[in-house]
Amino acid sequence: MSVAANAPLTSTAAAVEVTARGRFLVFEGIDGSGKSTVARLMHERMNAAGRPSVLTAEPTDSWVGDMVRRGNREAASPFTETLLYVADRAEHTTRIDRWLNEGKHVVCDRYMGSTIAYQSVTLRPHLGDSAREWLRSVNAPFTLRPDVTFLLLLDPELAMERLDSRPGREKFEKLDFLRGVDDEYRRLAETDGYVVIDASRPLEEVAEAVWSVIARM
Repeated sequence: MSVAANAPLTSTAAAVEVTARGRFLVFEGIDGSGKSTVARLMHERMNAAGRPSVLTAEPTDSWVGDMVRRGNREAASPFTETLLYVADRAEHTTRIDRWLNEGKHVVCDRYMGSTIAYQSVTLRPHLGDSAREWLRSVNAPFTLRPDVTFLLLLDPELAMERLDSRPGREKFEKLDFLRGVDDEYRRLAETDGYVVIDASRPLEEVAEAVWSVIARM
């Protein structure tokens, strides 16, 4: 029996509305690059444009993220610290995936790139150049591929000038260490297709450069 083209659908034939999956946007960069500020601005701008967004960061605000911060202060082995970052990301990725499936866009301040860039330098005395591939393999079973990763590129010397104005200093905020991290990020930008943004420009210009990419997504 045929059904007329304009006949109302019965409950069994009604179309199921599927929520479109959100976009996953990641912001990377060395300390002092301004990525946290730009990520927050993009989150606010997306919501204002009617594109529901969740702002999140690593280390997270979960109990695992608390362990990461404690590990940064107290871990005797760099592998302990690294594996805490991995555990935090495993939990975080589950939350990100849920938000994306709810149709929300996720703006993430640091993700996989930070672990490769920072922990490759930390583990180099132990693993040499194989550190980055080991880190990729450990994270591979559960990480998500971002729709876009923005790398806010800033000369480490300029980053240190910015960091000098902040109260206190994180253990990663040392010039030689940031130079190594910067090298790793530049390598990642080539291999993983990051969108590179010149973070030495005024904040307003950096934000507009990032938004011009998001607006086309």
